[in-house]
Amino acid sequence: MSANVDLNIRPDYDRVIQDIADYVLNYQIDSDEAWETARYCLMDTLGCGLLALRFPECTKLLGPVVEGTVVPNGARVPGTQLRLDPVKAAWDIGCIVRWLDYNDTWLAAEWGHPSDNLGAILAVTDYLSQKYLYVGKEPFTMRDVLDAMIRAHEIQGVLALENSFNRVGLDHVLLVRVASTAVATMLKGGSREQVMAALSQAWVDGSALRTYRHAPNAGSRKSWAAGDATSRGVRLADIAMRGEMGIPGVLTAPQWGFYDVSFSKTNADQKVKAEEDRQFKFPGGSSADYGSYVMENVLFKISFPAEFHCQTACEAAVTLHPQVKDRVDDIDKVEITTHESAIRIISKQGPLANAADRDHCLQYMTAVPLLFGDLVAEHYEDGFHAAHPEIDRLREKMEVVEDKRYSGEYLDPDKRSIANAVQVFFKDGSATNKVEVEYPIGHRRRRKEGIPLLEEKFKRNLATRFPESRCEEIFSLCSDRERLEQAPVNEFMNLFVI
Repeated sequence: MSANVDLNIRPDYDRVIQDIADYVLNYQIDSDEAWETARYCLMDTLGCGLLALRFPECTKLLGPVVEGTVVPNGARVPGTQLRLDPVKAAWDIGCIVRWLDYNDTWLAAEWGHPSDNLGAILAVTDYLSQKYLYVGKEPFTMRDVLDAMIRAHEIQGVLALENSFNRVGLDHVLLVRVASTAVATMLKGGSREQVMAALSQAWVDGSALRTYRHAPNAGSRKSWAAGDATSRGVRLADIAMRGEMGIPGVLTAPQWGFYDVSFSKTNADQKVKAEEDRQFKFPGGSSADYGSYVMENVLFKISFPAEFHCQTACEAAVTLHPQVKDRVDDIDKVEITTHESAIRIISKQGPLANAADRDHCLQYMTAVPLLFGDLVAEHYEDGFHAAHPEIDRLREKMEVVEDKRYSGEYLDPDKRSIANAVQVFFKDGSATNKVEVEYPIGHRRRRKEGIPLLEEKFKRNLATRFPESRCEEIFSLCSDRERLEQAPVNEFMNLFVI
């Protein structure tokens, strides 16, 4: 036999795929903290989606692909009258959840927003619950939804702990697609083989490029990319449940697998990684230990709809606002001390082309609360930006410097800080104090302080869409964990139909 001919021996599924399948099918979630945090995460995520419905650039993307399509037992999109097939419903739910960059966040070697997976989870469970009732079967309960959320958070977050997809130019929504595929196939009743087959298809899809998140190409695709990913998870689950075969060596296949094709180079110097650096790493070794760590430690965006690397800078800027508001014309320099990831991802100078460009600009997100004492979604819109040229004038006076300690503690698993400091210097030689915030209000270390504010945020967001009586009904149900967990998914979703 020629040495150039590959042996056609079909491999076992890659270990990464087997580990995810075993976790999603077999792991027993016994962490009370995870269950409780998942409940708050559900509230916050739905509220973010409702708030996004105020923005026409978001709502123009919603609804069936073919206008007038009627879907029996269609999945509902919260805050609307839409009833869609599960694939498009997942797209729409994921889109509204992510549109304002206000839902939860996970920061590690890779970052992302694990609650993006709620698109797939709600679409599948709402549709199947209605279908099950029609044939006399029991519907899913909201405990099933919370369970799937914990699992999706864990899959996405653990894969992100030590594996930087952004450094090879890939977008983190890849991990949304993988996690959504796993839980959607599980919720559909998939076997281990079917879950692995679906996951292999998710990996073979490759990944979107991060181009649309970075200057000078930042744009609104970053607001619907996660909806697209969670929707794809539902589609791949459906394909696997129809009996489609998997691709067992999708990650490790020489030359053609994900590691060699998509994970083998750095976008900094294009040097080929050593073979051992092309494969995913996990704390403690090459095999993942999935549990409920990610949900327990997830970060909430409570105060500001802003990219998370800037949350603490926004807090510091709000603190400084009273000292600055009457001396804006006297400012000589604003110094922002930050961590490496913030510099690499959101520090930018020059013109900002659109709202998506602005909500990923460290300097813009710091300037607005310095000037106005707050930062809300409307502050990114073209009209607001055009009406306030002082924002860009202040941006031009900003200097961004790295603190190596901030960068190290950002990656330290015992700290996971997201530190920023802001100090304003005036032309007369005076200066404000240097205001340092290491942990944002949505951090696990500030849960006691943050949860009451998260609940208030949820109430405000409910009020943008529903009358007072409905807001009270929804909030009351979500505030009672036992009653919420027992609620059928279809009845819960009924409450969110306008």
